[in-house]
Amino acid sequence: MKGYSDPILLGASMNNIDTAVFANRRAELARRMGRGIAIVPTAPERMRSRDSDYPYRFDSYFYYLTGFREPESVLMVVAGEESQSILFCRDRNPERELWEGFRHGPEKARELFALDASASIATLDEAAPKLLANQPALHYAPGADPAWDARIMNWLNQTRAQVRNGISTPAEIRDLRTLLDEMRVFKDATEIDIMRRAAAVSARGHERAMRATRPGRKEFEIEAELLYAFCRGGSQFPAYWPIVAGGANACVLHYRDNSAPLAGGDLLLIDAGCEVDGYASDITRTFPVSGRFTTAQREIYGLVLAAQAAAIAKMAPGNRWNEPHDAAVRVLAQGLVDLGLCEGTADGVIETEDYKRFYMHRTGHWLGLDVHDAGEYKLGGEWRALEAGMTLTVEPGCYIRPADNVPKQFWNIGVRIEDDALITPSGCEILSAATPKSIAEIEAMVGHE
Repeated sequence: MKGYSDPILLGASMNNIDTAVFANRRAELARRMGRGIAIVPTAPERMRSRDSDYPYRFDSYFYYLTGFREPESVLMVVAGEESQSILFCRDRNPERELWEGFRHGPEKARELFALDASASIATLDEAAPKLLANQPALHYAPGADPAWDARIMNWLNQTRAQVRNGISTPAEIRDLRTLLDEMRVFKDATEIDIMRRAAAVSARGHERAMRATRPGRKEFEIEAELLYAFCRGGSQFPAYWPIVAGGANACVLHYRDNSAPLAGGDLLLIDAGCEVDGYASDITRTFPVSGRFTTAQREIYGLVLAAQAAAIAKMAPGNRWNEPHDAAVRVLAQGLVDLGLCEGTADGVIETEDYKRFYMHRTGHWLGLDVHDAGEYKLGGEWRALEAGMTLTVEPGCYIRPADNVPKQFWNIGVRIEDDALITPSGCEILSAATPKSIAEIEAMVGHE
């Protein structure tokens, strides 16, 4: 296939990431905690049916602090004058490793992942009450998992039962996510490098999908092209299941069937990104199945592209989170008035929110270890200021369903254009800029393998 002669194996695998990065994050967490203990379990394995599991994916908070990918693992961070990080993980087991693959075991994990101590996960219930003893505060994620809530309450009750021996129980329970979310909002150099690689792999996937598209093919055939490119490029997983939505399906924001035939004259909206070393890419492109935009499609596509450009122009340090969205909305509102889809003035359309008939979502979200990544959008009740090191999406759209007050030539046109952005000291870097986006680029590429 043209333009796809070599895989993009652009960097180290997760096993080769510098473990000092994770040690530094644990140290920073301990500093922010002050004194106390944090408990961070990884995600459990989940059964799909009978004895078949879902593909395993670690918990993002746990991985952020450890770099460790095995299930049945728990990190404890003890903060104080001498902070300590302790990993509880599975023991080596040759029989289980024959069936399920390599396990590090506590000793090797401690050594390789720069931890202060390690122990068998089998000892966790015995060790936890002792570690909780005399700590002023417990940090974990209450409510995230009822089973963990009950288990931790049991440990606290065991500690509380030792009060007559002079042992105190943590007087406060604090939501650990408050500290970690604020840390995760700002990406370090290691994270940015990985996210650039994820965007590069995803860009190749979108290009491959465009080249493979033609009338008569099914949505799932194009999905297969994406997934092939992701895997071939070194991605471990899709960051989320791809949306491959032709025609009217593009007006369903989270369309998932991916089963319909593609018709000439329709648009195809693809929202798809891969995950590389735990970090997500999130890219949307919309293009004509036949390779040429109709006049109405071109008008809507150009409007959304202009709205995205206006949003990107506002993505710079010091601007507020809402400013890119507001800029995109103003361009869309004026365009909808100009095209006769909304009546009145742009100011009036914004004030009455009439534009929401065609654009009903926000223009972006945080991006990182999760597609909708951790972090607050407001601080103290005010939209937070953008700062260097933040990563987010920019994704305006326009979705036009059939209606009596909508000109027929616009019916079933759904357009979204989404890119991944890094806020830099002077503005922003579009991590996914290699993904074709202009009308000329798209028309030159679609259907040309």
